Amino acid sequence: MWKVIDSFHGKSLVIAINVACGFSIFAFGYDQGLMAGVNVTPSYLELMDLEGKETMRGGIVASYYCGSLLGSFIGGWTGDKLGRIKCILIGCVWGIVGASLQTAAMNVPWMICSRIITGVATGYLNAIVPVWSAETSHATSRGMFIAMEFTLNIFGVVVAYWLAFGMSFADQSNSVTWRFPVAFQMLPQIILFIMVFFFPESPRWLLKNNRKEECLEVLAALRGDGDQNHPEVVREFKEIEEALLLESKEGGEPSFYKMMFEKDQLNIPRRVHLTVWLQIIQQLVGIGVITIYAPEVFIGSAGFSRFVSQLLSGINNVTYMFSTLVAVFTLDKWGRRFTMFYGAVGQGIALLMVAILTKPEIIAQDPLGYGIGTTVFIFIYTALFGMTWLTVTWLYPVEIYPLRVRARGGAWSTIGWSIGNGLVTLSTPPLLAEIGWATFLLYAGFNFVAIPVIWALYPETANLTLEELDVIFSTKATLVKSAEKELRSRGIDPKDPLAHLRNGNGHAADEKRELTQDEKA
Repeated sequence: MWKVIDSFHGKSLVIAINVACGFSIFAFGYDQGLMAGVNVTPSYLELMDLEGKETMRGGIVASYYCGSLLGSFIGGWTGDKLGRIKCILIGCVWGIVGASLQTAAMNVPWMICSRIITGVATGYLNAIVPVWSAETSHATSRGMFIAMEFTLNIFGVVVAYWLAFGMSFADQSNSVTWRFPVAFQMLPQIILFIMVFFFPESPRWLLKNNRKEECLEVLAALRGDGDQNHPEVVREFKEIEEALLLESKEGGEPSFYKMMFEKDQLNIPRRVHLTVWLQIIQQLVGIGVITIYAPEVFIGSAGFSRFVSQLLSGINNVTYMFSTLVAVFTLDKWGRRFTMFYGAVGQGIALLMVAILTKPEIIAQDPLGYGIGTTVFIFIYTALFGMTWLTVTWLYPVEIYPLRVRARGGAWSTIGWSIGNGLVTLSTPPLLAEIGWATFLLYAGFNFVAIPVIWALYPETANLTLEELDVIFSTKATLVKSAEKELRSRGIDPKDPLAHLRNGNGHAADEKRELTQDEKA
């Protein structure tokens, strides 16, 4: 059977793998945006008897996140057992089954059950797909490719929105107005299911499972243009072996409970807490409240018609999508920490301005003028979020885990995302009802608080291999500056932790920089 590595090598192979990953991330984004349109479709509301039942409508949406939480645990566990490719196939099956059941739904219990199954697929794939991408990309371009995938994620949101917008002009008594958008979510998962049969397994998972020849074959295709003796292939193979040797001293694969609570030489609990809290912080910096409140601003504050409000919301989603392209070019160059720093500063200022401009005493002076100003800052906020926090919080978790638990590490990331989404989804409506404009002050404050937290606790991961990051996290110290001092006291350079594996004469750092453009893929 023909395989992708028979025809693609180096950068072109990494691009092909990330294109395949993109179909999963696109489906994730589409699922996120889907129910916003379905929930206001008259034929859907009539069939499900949901007119005026806001709590029930919210429960149907929330059931998706319950499924994603469950899928994270299942996907994380099986991902380390069965491998990345098999688990992507399983995740696609969950997604196709869930979408089929949603499309055929005739009542609320049916819809809730099918939404849970679809959520399981999302949690499953989100635990595995970023890991597969990270394990096959080069250290110097890992961020770029994850950022490209999340451009497709927001493209999924955009497609869901505009498809619903288009369907709003169709006969609203016909159930096709909501069944077709629901059925459409199967398309990317069917494509991914077919594609992934022809793609290579992660070389790191292969070597972990003693499939050395297959590992070298994949590494050669990724780094050495098919040559298993290429210096980059040999170097990366040695680094993976060294990491596996270090991990083997810790014994078997820990459970989810042990990953969270039992300290070990590799500091896995530290990594779990960083992962979960990073995803929660991502939600606390305000993307959820902006998503919820934007339509109200466009209609209520600025006085735009519903049609104009829908157009503005759609255009905001499009600018959000294009903003993610900035991260493609900056994430590896500027690093993860600085990206989160400037994002939090800009987002905090934008939310502060939204709070000021929506204060009743101020907006009453000129509702249209201040409403337009608020709209501008909402656009600025979503663009900044797309450039920064959207991508980093999904990339960082899959970079920092040891190989033996990397899929479960991806699962913890999705678990943190589910918790953060749940917190914001449940708390934002009552906050807006009770304190109104001051809600934006609260979320602006979370942005500014996030800056010292990131500075103190989150080490830089850009341009380091996954194996080098195992060394970075091997310290007893948890504060970044203290951990760097500890590494230096052990004779380890935090910027080149595995130099001894490449060159014993001190020129390893120079060799590391002398990579061809193709090898940087």
